[in-house]
Order: sequence, then C-alpha cells, then structure tokens
Amino acid sequence: MTGGRALILAGTGMLPEVAETLVRQGWRVVLPSRRYHPLAVPEARPGTPVPKRSWRRGSFAQPGGESGRAVWVEASWDRPAELTEKAEAALAGPVDLLVAWVHGEYRIEVMRSVERLLATTASVVEVRPSAEATFGTEPVLPDHPTQLVLLGTASESDSSQLPSRAEIAEGVMAAVGRALDGHPASIRQIGLVRPMVR
Repeated sequence: MTGGRALILAGTGMLPEVAETLVRQGWRVVLPSRRYHPLAVPEARPGTPVPKRSWRRGSFAQPGGESGRAVWVEASWDRPAELTEKAEAALAGPVDLLVAWVHGEYRIEVMRSVERLLATTASVVEVRPSAEATFGTEPVLPDHPTQLVLLGTASESDSSQLPSRAEIAEGVMAAVGRALDGHPASIRQIGLVRPMVR
C-alpha cells in the first residue's frame, strides 16, 4: 500500500528512517513528540530544486504522481487525550498504519487513546524492549494485526554494543513491510538478548 496515512508514536528523533521511507512512498505521516526534529525530505525529481530539511513544509511530489508529507505535532505521552486530538487534526482521516515505540509506562494508555483514529483495516507495528517479553507478548491493540518488534540488549554484529540505529530501522521497516503486505501478526527480534548481570 502506498499513499495512506501513518501515525508514528516514537520519541523525538526516533525512527526517522521509517518516516522518511513512508513519505517517499507517498504516505502522510504524523509524528507526535515533545520536541521538533527535522526529517530529511525525499529528493526532488531531476530539474527541480532540492527542498530543505523540514517536517512542516508542503507535500513532496513522487515519481508516478504520488505525494508524501510528514507533519510534526507537539505532544507528550503523559497527556494521551491531547496527543490523540492533535494527531487527529493533523491526519485529516483514518490511520492505515500505526508504528508505536512508546515507553512502557505510557504505552497502553497512549495506544488505547489513539486506537479510535485507526481505520478498521489498520495494521500496527509495536516496538518494545525484549525484557518486557517475559511479561507476555500480547499486542496492546488485539483488534488490529500487529507486528511486534522486540529490541534486544546487544547488537548482532557487536555483542558489547546496543543494537545500532541502522539495525533498529531495518528491523522496524521489515515489520512495516510485513504489516503492509497483509501478513498475519508476528514477533520479530532485533539484536541479541544478553543475560542480566546483577
């Protein structure tokens, strides 16, 4: 699917590669967060000026006539009703894809608040730490097919480091691809899980 509406719930500057990819594919992407963080907009077609980095400026024409847009709205996890209202105004229609990487303390309340914005056929990609899998891997919004992404505590390429931004972005985009292709709910692990040392 291209050209739908996506809501990305992630911290400021988190998952920009996912948002940029969706915009390039013609999606309207709304990104609520506390602070503004510019996105790299898609490259312009040959012969047109290259736009500056921004979330707020205009729509970006894509090959084949599609256009995408990213819109930032100021919002905080601890005010989910306000976040939902602001996101609804910026979306201008029902959400086709929800990508949520929300701190565990706020995850359930925030995701349940925005659930009313989702189209009945909307897919969900939910990102959370692997450590939380010990408490269950049930999705927060069970009425929507959910690709659950569990973040390990170590990179697959260097077990002394956390998973890199590139690893996380690649894993989340793979989950987004599965969601948009209509695959059934699944769980994907990014990185390795190191045992906790006390």
